[in-house]
Amino acid sequence: MNSISLKGRYAFIITILLIAAAVFVTRLVKWQIFQSDYYDQISMTSTSYTVTTDALRGEIYDVNGADLAVNVTSYRVVISKLYMPDEQLNRSIVRLIEIMDQCNEKWIDELPIKIDKNGNYQFDEKKQDEIDELKNKDNLNMNPYSTADECMAKLVEKYECENYDKKQQRNIISVRYNMRKMMYDNSNPYVFADGISEKTMAVIAENMQDVKGVEVESAAVRTYTNGTIAPHIVGITGLISEEEYNELKSKGYGYTDRVGKSGIESAFESYLRGSSGSKTYEVNSDGTVDMIASQAAEPGDCVYLTIDARYQKVAQKALKEAVEEANANAELTGEEKSGEDCVGAAAVVLNVEDFSVLCAVSYPSYDLSKYYDDYTKLSANKSLPLFDRAFNGALAPGSTFKPMVASAALEEHAISADTHIDCEGVYTTGGLKLWCMSYHGGIDMYEAIEKSCNVYFAETGRLLGIENIDKYAKCCGLGVKTGVEINESSGTLAGPEYSKEMGSDWYDSFDSTAAIGQSDNQFTPLQLATYAATLANNGKRLKTHVVDKITTYSGDEVVYQYEPVEADDMGVSLDNLKKVQKAMNIAANSYEALSDFDIQIAGKTGTAENNGSDHANFICYAPYDHPKIAIAVMVEHGGKSSVAVNAAKKILNAYFHGKGLTDIPKTNKDGTVGVPVSAENSEESKERASEISASEEE
Repeated sequence: MNSISLKGRYAFIITILLIAAAVFVTRLVKWQIFQSDYYDQISMTSTSYTVTTDALRGEIYDVNGADLAVNVTSYRVVISKLYMPDEQLNRSIVRLIEIMDQCNEKWIDELPIKIDKNGNYQFDEKKQDEIDELKNKDNLNMNPYSTADECMAKLVEKYECENYDKKQQRNIISVRYNMRKMMYDNSNPYVFADGISEKTMAVIAENMQDVKGVEVESAAVRTYTNGTIAPHIVGITGLISEEEYNELKSKGYGYTDRVGKSGIESAFESYLRGSSGSKTYEVNSDGTVDMIASQAAEPGDCVYLTIDARYQKVAQKALKEAVEEANANAELTGEEKSGEDCVGAAAVVLNVEDFSVLCAVSYPSYDLSKYYDDYTKLSANKSLPLFDRAFNGALAPGSTFKPMVASAALEEHAISADTHIDCEGVYTTGGLKLWCMSYHGGIDMYEAIEKSCNVYFAETGRLLGIENIDKYAKCCGLGVKTGVEINESSGTLAGPEYSKEMGSDWYDSFDSTAAIGQSDNQFTPLQLATYAATLANNGKRLKTHVVDKITTYSGDEVVYQYEPVEADDMGVSLDNLKKVQKAMNIAANSYEALSDFDIQIAGKTGTAENNGSDHANFICYAPYDHPKIAIAVMVEHGGKSSVAVNAAKKILNAYFHGKGLTDIPKTNKDGTVGVPVSAENSEESKERASEISASEEE
């Protein structure tokens, strides 16, 4: 019974398989014999491909419209697979390179194998990552120890260039290997050379007119006309990385797109990029190609910064001179830790009215227009020119921290302005000794800020407590991000919270160290300028910003206009703040560099101890009675705070008197050079001076 049942099942399965096979055979006969003409017609119909066209990237300007990152018309050589027969590709590459050499132009040559002076193949030792990529399993699949000759032998075979000489083989392989990396296909033409001159464009057009698939296109090239002005803020663009592509491909980005890598170029990528266009081509059965549809690209929007390029240049020069002054002071005294190790500095200037960044300088710096050419040298430079000290260089603030502590102590009734604390040159608490620069005797709050008495503020810190110190500090923008649109450091606020993060304990005696701007306190120049502006603005802190507005590419329409945003409030009474402001005015008048300045200033110096020379810091705002700007200067290992004060004075002179201002190139939308933004063309410094004189007379 079981045997009969099993045979029946087999018979059933075989029957089903025979029926299915009969159906497939019937359909195959129908397709190949009875409907062959129909499917032949389908195979001969056209195939379409869509090629993406780049959008003009939006431009970046300073607050007056001076060029920071703009587009200029250039030309590029493109090879299109739609028109270029595969059997002609090698010949076309050789011919193109001969023309480029004759015109002394560069083409995109990324192959990590060169020909040495003896005519031998040799790996480029500076391109080890590219060498490893070439040998990996996705490319040549060769051993890590394979030689350049072995790699080239395999590449010559792969790209069928055996009949060319050694140099020509190497050049063909360089182009074709890079084509593969750049996903060269019918929908993705290959950029053979970029940024060629108009003369070279004409030569190529004339000599390659009989070659299908080689085109010379006009293209917009990103240019940094004033590349030394605020390079850390403007930022740079570069080819999209694999990680960026995976993240952005859903937004229409391609393998060969350029994207913002840092600064405004990165933070405002969505505005600057614009929308790509497209051209759809139809490849007919006879091999001819027709364009059947196109969509124009939409240019990106333009970003106007709050930065004034003129003051930026003044501050750059002032910081360079500050570093030189620190070095000269050390050489003069011959003492260690007196400024001989000073190599860097930073300054930030804010408009007190809306906390916009008027200038932000990091020294030493670099030229954006030479960024990629100089990158290896810049990245190896121990003075860190690529590092943005203004927004990310957090250092101990030293005594610049004391006005905030005084404001908090007055508000919390830990002291009054008339409270006298006796200074005998040293302060002892919990086994900790803090030294003062002098023996001040019994002094009040005004004298303590003027003379920067550590003993006074160490005791004030003990009375106030670290919780209150940190609370008021955060309200001023210290130890928190200011809100600026690009990357910034939050700095470090000393206290139990940070100590716990570091795995250490906080003791009550540390309150006193923190109160004099030492301990773990570390703030950026941007934070110190925000803090100074908050004091000038009677305790109200606005969000710090570096973008003024965004317009359409033509400039006809404003698509975004910044409006001031309140970020915090110190919560200190106006009466108490006025006392601290008065003390800062007394202090500023006591500094030699500012004692004869014709505009009243409120300020505070700070020298912060560290492993090398003291950091030299200075914060101020001016005018004292009607604040317009707030300044923070930090000179790393500057030794004496006077070097920071001198730098700030040069910025003040530029702002209020126009001293040191120079012309800044400005390009019109039609490509012509317009009237430059200059000191002579601007009357604002004269207006400021007259406004101040009038207010002082009142």
